[in-house]
Amino acid sequence: MKTNKICVIGAGAAGMMAAIRAAECGAEPVILERNERPGRKLLITGKGRCNLTNNCSVPELVASVPVNGRFLYGAFSRFCAQDMMDFLENAGLPLKTERGNRVFPCSDRAMDVVDTLDRLCRELGCRRLQERAQHLLTAGGTVRGVQTESGRELTFERVILCTGGLSYPTTGSTGDGFRMAAEAGHTVTPPQPSLVPFEAEEDWCRDLMGLSLRNVGLKIVDRQTGRALYEDFGEMLFTHFGISGPMVLSASSHIRRMEPGRYSAQIDLKPALSEEQLDARLLREFGGAANRELHNVLPALLPHKMVPVFLRISGIPPETKINQITREIRRRIISLLKCFPVSLKRFRPVEEAIITSGGVCVKEIDPKTMESRLIKGLYFAGEIIDADAYTGGFNLQIAWSTGRLAGESAAADC
Repeated sequence: MKTNKICVIGAGAAGMMAAIRAAECGAEPVILERNERPGRKLLITGKGRCNLTNNCSVPELVASVPVNGRFLYGAFSRFCAQDMMDFLENAGLPLKTERGNRVFPCSDRAMDVVDTLDRLCRELGCRRLQERAQHLLTAGGTVRGVQTESGRELTFERVILCTGGLSYPTTGSTGDGFRMAAEAGHTVTPPQPSLVPFEAEEDWCRDLMGLSLRNVGLKIVDRQTGRALYEDFGEMLFTHFGISGPMVLSASSHIRRMEPGRYSAQIDLKPALSEEQLDARLLREFGGAANRELHNVLPALLPHKMVPVFLRISGIPPETKINQITREIRRRIISLLKCFPVSLKRFRPVEEAIITSGGVCVKEIDPKTMESRLIKGLYFAGEIIDADAYTGGFNLQIAWSTGRLAGESAAADC
């Protein structure tokens, strides 16, 4: 017999998955969603295409979650990327896998993902109320229900918090869940932006605005310790404020305590060449251009837009004749080609972040059920948990896996 004992707060990725699974297990969940339509944030993921998961193994999923990845091993094992792909395709949504194992709907429409999940919720009897949850109602260490913004007190035996983080607040992710969890006694790691561009100290970044670099290396170095926090190879972008692009967004998830001047981005503009090979390349380029000026020869090695900035940083006069270039000047050029530095000032605002890092402490959540260790009947799923991953569909898989586990566990306990 179906019962009305479970409340899911938030109709995003984790919330809809939690409600669907709870309904599949015999419950009749009520979804509280402040927006008129579900899945507002899902609609803008993957630039509107919805990169809904990453087609990889469970160990690869865990390895792609630099913050508390091991906590998610059980949830990923119960419902992995392939399971999610099968789930949507069985529901009538064809999928495709692209570069980097990123998975998208064949239609390239995020709306189709949202519509599929919403349809499943309705078919399974999930009821959605357009209400904003304001407080959890608890007594004696047990959840008793939810108080809404309008003052209504709704009684439930199980509550699943799926309110997301702080990124893209216009979609409804305004940190309500963090506040409610803290009111219930949970430790909440202060949220900060993740998968977000960096602002740079250098003002010359605006001179390179719009310049995309492909097939370059990127290293993020902690100047206090000298330790490299992140290294990768791929694509990045200069903006009017600093740097962005796929590698940069992933790099941001490795910095837990951003401080102006502490971190440096070091760009290897020629990662396929050693310093010796680069020197040989320079000698070849210079060999037939003895009377030309350096700024007219460097475009053979660099994007034209980058040459003035490169020379400004190197301290080499642009009009230097090639026949005047010494071995020492060549070393300076090679050194800058292999380590082009950008001093990081701060993250861009949380409103521009793809996800929020931080959230409810995983030590206070049972990884086998997603239930609170402090409040019986309270569950967590999705971005509200202090676990975040690289870009590429991994964060949505966290939402699917934890949402499904929370919904199943809540229904089993009713």
